[in-house]
Amino acid sequence: MAFDNPGLSDMQRAVQGALNSHWRLLIFQGVVMIILGVLAVCAPVAATLVVDVYIGVLLLISGIVGLIAIFSVGNMPAFVWGLITAALSVAVGILLIWKPAAGALSLTLVLTAFFIVEGVFQTVTSIAYRELMPGAWGWLLASGIADLLLAAIIIVGWPITAAWTLGLLVGVNLITSGVAIVMMALAGRDVVKKLTS
Repeated sequence: MAFDNPGLSDMQRAVQGALNSHWRLLIFQGVVMIILGVLAVCAPVAATLVVDVYIGVLLLISGIVGLIAIFSVGNMPAFVWGLITAALSVAVGILLIWKPAAGALSLTLVLTAFFIVEGVFQTVTSIAYRELMPGAWGWLLASGIADLLLAAIIIVGWPITAAWTLGLLVGVNLITSGVAIVMMALAGRDVVKKLTS
């Protein structure tokens, strides 16, 4: 393989190697994300409740495991802090599962923060790798900008649209991220083919 191009950094070589080995898996991941995103956009209220319950289950399991770990260890320096954190995780998990509509408001705020961070990260990454992936960096940039626009929609529509915004925005995010992953995988495959031929 011709991955010995002296103009490439170790990170760029690692990205090229991963794309060469796993581009089909990345395309599969992107297609699955697109399908799930379309389902969420078609039924945003149901998707909001599913996301809320899913987070509740994760918190509940995390809290139970935390409580088991705390009591198994016994005497440890941060016992009280660990106990409070694990118990809070269990309580919040139960509340999200029991009253998912009420939990949608707080989760919508968390999702807003996530979209802002992911949007900034994807935008910066797309610009940083535009020379390495000339055919795909625009897709990653578009995905980052879409995430920032989604965050703005949440902020502008707060709190009226919180019942359906979570599901709709997760769906749109899945679609744009899925398309970006597929395009990055295809462009990466093409770059690797050129370098190895």
